[in-house]
Amino acid sequence: MSRQDSVDAEAVADNPLLAYGGLPPFDRIEPEQLVPAVRHLLAQLTAELERVEADARPSWSAVMEPLARMGDRLGFTWGVVGHLMGVMNSDALREAFERVQSEVVSFGLRQGQSRPIYAALRALRDSADWSSLEDAQQRIIVSMLREARHAGVALEGEARERFNAIQQELAQLGTEFGNHVLDAAKAWSLTLRDPAEMEGTPESLRQLAAQAAREAGEEEASSEAGPWRLTLDYPSFIPFMEHARHRDLRERIYRAWITRAGEGELDNAPLIERILALRHEEAELLGYSTFAQLSLEAKMAPDVESVESLLENLRISSYDAAVRDLEDLQNFARESGAAEAGELRHWDVPFWAERLREARFDYSEEELRPFFPLPRVLDGLFSLAQRLFGVHIVAADGEAAVWHPDVRFFRVLDESDQPIAAFFLDSYSRPGEKRGGAWMDECVSRSRLFSSPGADVRLPVAYLVCNQTPPLDGRPSLMSWSEVNTLFHEFGHGLQHMLTRVDEVMASGIRNIEWDAVELPSQFMENWCYQRDTVSAISGHVDTGEPLPDALFEKLEAARTYRAGSDMLRQIYFARTDLALHQARRHSAGQSAFDIQRHIAETTTVMPPLPGDRFLCSFGHIFGGGYAAGYYSYKWAEVLSADAFAAFEEAGLEDEQALHDTGRRFRDTVLALGGSRSPMDVFRAFRGREPRPEALLRHSGLATG
Repeated sequence: MSRQDSVDAEAVADNPLLAYGGLPPFDRIEPEQLVPAVRHLLAQLTAELERVEADARPSWSAVMEPLARMGDRLGFTWGVVGHLMGVMNSDALREAFERVQSEVVSFGLRQGQSRPIYAALRALRDSADWSSLEDAQQRIIVSMLREARHAGVALEGEARERFNAIQQELAQLGTEFGNHVLDAAKAWSLTLRDPAEMEGTPESLRQLAAQAAREAGEEEASSEAGPWRLTLDYPSFIPFMEHARHRDLRERIYRAWITRAGEGELDNAPLIERILALRHEEAELLGYSTFAQLSLEAKMAPDVESVESLLENLRISSYDAAVRDLEDLQNFARESGAAEAGELRHWDVPFWAERLREARFDYSEEELRPFFPLPRVLDGLFSLAQRLFGVHIVAADGEAAVWHPDVRFFRVLDESDQPIAAFFLDSYSRPGEKRGGAWMDECVSRSRLFSSPGADVRLPVAYLVCNQTPPLDGRPSLMSWSEVNTLFHEFGHGLQHMLTRVDEVMASGIRNIEWDAVELPSQFMENWCYQRDTVSAISGHVDTGEPLPDALFEKLEAARTYRAGSDMLRQIYFARTDLALHQARRHSAGQSAFDIQRHIAETTTVMPPLPGDRFLCSFGHIFGGGYAAGYYSYKWAEVLSADAFAAFEEAGLEDEQALHDTGRRFRDTVLALGGSRSPMDVFRAFRGREPRPEALLRHSGLATG
């Protein structure tokens, strides 16, 4: 053995990133372990791929099972790395990630473009053995054949080389885009020392801002006397915009928000233009006229025109309501004698929207926080899951290694108290090391193939990640109403991953579900936040334990459709901008991405973006995530989720037996079937018919007639 071989062996021996077969040992993972682990694994997988190609007979066992094994091993190691990039980002981790990212992409392309594997799968699809495969297996193979075509399996020579170069560059640009957004948010802060500058802000924000100031070196900072450090993190930004009376400061922080990663060394604008150009070139190489057409081929929506039709119908239903929303704010500001009443600006809207809410419904968002401490919300959420789906959720802290002391671990049990799944919960915002937003991701997927000795299947494990207000001054996290809804949303994703009954790993949980259907269970769960029994269960005043009073709940319920037109139109603006960016032949027309954004804004906003608006530079969903030409998915799936919830309304929300029966049917279809059947088939199995949009408009208060 050479000295180099000895060093390599030492680098991978007992490497926690190669500890495949259980839960990730987060307590032992260090950035310097990443490169040797990934390179060692890729070498093994490349050799295995060559063996599969050499024996690529048209059978499930000869091709699909080896591919599943390879994918599962790579998914474990690279999945842990990707997870840590989102929740514990650091310079050392980034540097290691960037060293091997191109090698991982190359392996994925090598496998996706394998002609022997593609030929074997086509032969299997066309063989007499096809009918003997399970529905889930057939659907997996059909998906893999499409993915191979999208991976360039049919390309030759220079076209294939160019396609592969594009994939490498897109992967690098996506990572760089996300890093810029994280770094830009981390780099900006505003420290206030004059109490007058914090006038109007709630105690929860002052506590958070004082804690941030202490962490930045202001040892004497207090919520009463300051100083207060504001950031672009959601728990800081949103309350300040909604409550701070100092208009100039609201403008300052708003302009910082809309220019994140939009200027200087962290400017994402050049990356956006390059990403869009490369995606268009990729689509043309594969035979599509636009990237949107390429994207839609793998989604539930039949074509771009169908998406545009849905978005236009929703735009028509919401535009006039959004105009009235702005007029209401303008009139209220005028009646209040505000200096800015002559012309409300973008940084005024959140402030006056909150004032009008307080006046119209006689409650404030901050008034709700003490009623929603995180432990109580979790108890109520878990109780709802038991009522609807028959599962018990129990704390199992200490039974799994975690990446941060705040992370919790839970197990999911069936009605016989047998374990069926588990999940990690990472609740709190950590500016600088954790990306913004909220998400669910796979840790381990359900699989019959990867079951442990003596077990029928391997049980699924999920990551649930939020960015809510952290505990302050010895109290638990007191959640805003928005944070409560976000938790329910991500838990819905988690339920679909954890309650799957599909044993084929490539179609279990959220796998192999079309992107524009995967938001169904998450948005479905949000509806329960407005049911009295649920709110009673998730609320308990932090000091007295009393649930949210009936009077306050009635106000909350009445305010559910407050500014619904504005909220709907905002999502349509994002969705249509995304679709237009990936549908237009921009470069031949000399248009920039920002030109297209402004054009879409003409019909999807009632207050046009500021000239310096650079929101695209932080639009991570489409430039750093998986929603390119797919942001419409939120609205497409919301039609499904609203109609699904309507089934519970029709059965009777006060009827426990009806809830039980409908909940079990939802579990047995939407949550259980995963990607084993088409989303339309799954929806029909639950609802007995195809989806209708009326429930969404009714829930939003936008129904007519």
